[in-house]
Formats: sequence, C-alpha cells, structure tokens
Amino acid sequence: MAGRMSALVQLSQEGKKVFHIKELGALWGIKNPNTLRITLNRYVHSGLLHSIYRGFYGLLPLEKMNPVDLGIKALHRFSYLSTESVLYETAWISQAPSAITLVSELSRNFNVGKQHYRSRQLSDRYLYQTEGLLEVDGCLKASPERALVELLYFNPKATIDKTVDWKKISELQKKWGYPLTPERYETA
Repeated sequence: MAGRMSALVQLSQEGKKVFHIKELGALWGIKNPNTLRITLNRYVHSGLLHSIYRGFYGLLPLEKMNPVDLGIKALHRFSYLSTESVLYETAWISQAPSAITLVSELSRNFNVGKQHYRSRQLSDRYLYQTEGLLEVDGCLKASPERALVELLYFNPKATIDKTVDWKKISELQKKWGYPLTPERYETA
C-alpha cells in the first residue's frame, strides 16, 4: 500500500489530480479487477481518493477541482476549451454559455457533478493543429481568434458582440484550412 500511496503523491506533485480506473490499475500494477476495486474502495473510504463517478477518481473533492480540467479528463481523449466558453471569458460574446464548451473528436453533452459540459466534434484535420492553442492552468485553451474561427465552423451565423478584425479571421481560416465565411467579412 505504501508504494501505491507514493505513486499517488508523485502524480499529485506532477499536477495530475484525476484518474480513470485503468490508469490507476496500470500505475499500481494491479491486473485483477476485484483487487483494484477493493483497493479503490479502501482509498475512497480513507479519504485519500474521491469518487467522481464510476471508474473516475480524484485526489480532491469534486467541488475543489478545476471544472475545465475535470471536463477534459472526463472526456478521456484530446480536447480543449474553445468556442463560446473562450469567447465569453474574453468578452467577445456577452451571453454566458449554458455549458463549458470543449472541442474534441466526438459530440457529447454530459455532466460531472452539477457542471454541464458540451463537447463539439471537430474534424481531426483541424483538431490536432496546435497553432492558436495555449496552455492555461494545465489545460489547453483556444485563443479568442481560434475560438471564433471554430465557432464559425459550427455556426457561421453566430452573434459576436465585440468588433472583430474580419480580415484577420479570414486569413486564419485560410491558413488553418477552415471553411471561409465571406458573408461575415462583407458585413464588417
């Protein structure tokens, strides 16, 4: 048990706060599912781990976790904060989104605790381009320009409240290979 505890401490020091059951089994070298469940139950009852939902655990209680990080880890695939969440955060749109908006390889609406998430499916052609992505608090986040380009990909008629340099957005759409939205540039 001491070796398992030191592995959790090491991961915590590296900034890793949430784990899927398979990650913990691999980390601890436990192949037997019953042994793993018993070990996890002991850790949860002792307060060393917190159950987020079945097969998903955290070092902190749910309410103390970074909600963006939690949503990204819950998806369990490459994803990042983008579209309405980034644009609202940077005052490009004034209406708060009803969910934390992520982009990934799948479309999914889900909840973790009381927090609602929306993952928008973005083609691999765009998803894995790193330009316009920033790391903030250990999570990937689109720049406002990339978030707008992606929002226009999903909804070309989306309302933007900030004055936008449409020439720059057009150049980024071309550079990154996104569909162009010329009707937006003409109204500018």
